[in-house]
Amino acid sequence: MPVSRLRAKPLTLAKSGDLIAERDPLRPGGRLLRQGDMDASYVDLADPLHLEFGYLRWIRIVLRAARARRVVHVGGGACALARALAAEDPGGRQEVCEIDAGVLALAREHLGLRRAPGLRVRVADGRAFLAGQRSATWDAVVVDAFEAATVPHRLITAQTLADVARVAPLALVNVLDNRAARDLRTIGAGLATAYPRVWALGVRAGNTVLAGAVAELDLDRIAAQAAADVSPARLTRPAAMTLLLAGTPSLRDEDVPSEA
Repeated sequence: MPVSRLRAKPLTLAKSGDLIAERDPLRPGGRLLRQGDMDASYVDLADPLHLEFGYLRWIRIVLRAARARRVVHVGGGACALARALAAEDPGGRQEVCEIDAGVLALAREHLGLRRAPGLRVRVADGRAFLAGQRSATWDAVVVDAFEAATVPHRLITAQTLADVARVAPLALVNVLDNRAARDLRTIGAGLATAYPRVWALGVRAGNTVLAGAVAELDLDRIAAQAAADVSPARLTRPAAMTLLLAGTPSLRDEDVPSEA
């Protein structure tokens, strides 16, 4: 979920509570899902490989580098990334867990969400779904879920991330933060309790993709591709992340009883 961007006057297709489906006047097949004042998801009905948001393209770069074909997506929106990956690799497996049935209903009616080879979308709590998976079942878990521009705490506790590491050797978490980077440090600290390598792709303020990995990936290649993106991202390597996270405690389930 990126910060809302300036656009030409959009055409509203539907409203449901704080959810709004819009047509992009600058791109014939473009459809935008907004939630409150945030852009939640964007798809191009004519080009499923198109990813409008920079952070999704950064995530795709990492998943390609890791050769991750079996991916759980916690948080779906219009399922832009999962749809793009399924279109690129129909023999893979993209499993989307979206907790808000209204989001998926709007996506199916107005944003072209359909059944497709390699894609499964369910109304489900991502944490509960992962808890029921066998160990080493997936190649990666992508967490792209928000409540009021913050990743839900129950999805990024040390216990949850330990379960993520149990089922997948790679975790990618989209974080929307400011220059203080408080959320980034907290989530990074949680990833560091579950994975031996933690690094990040992003900008100083805005979207940052935090990665927890078991295996060494080609970070030079990832960094070069992310830097060359139309929305360039800088890679913060594991050594620099260790310094950034020093002294930051991870969040634990007992710290968020109201969300447990």
